[in-house]
Amino acid sequence: MKVISVGEFKEKMAFFIERILKGEEFIVSYGRKKNKIFKISPISKSRQFKRKLGSLEGKATLVIGKDWKITDEELLKL
Repeated sequence: MKVISVGEFKEKMAFFIERILKGEEFIVSYGRKKNKIFKISPISKSRQFKRKLGSLEGKATLVIGKDWKITDEELLKL
């Protein structure tokens, strides 16, 4: 996987997008120390997994009554 600088990516963005569409991946670095800040890859190569909704998934259920109401503000305070 090739490492490129932010400046190089900005300057040749169309070129890199074409290569990404062909399946290539790049790591973008920034600054004098060339810190690696992000990776660009095609979505088709992304890891996709189903996230469990808690440790009790499949072991417990939650039933909410029809008369139970909560505002967005109240929910955010929880």
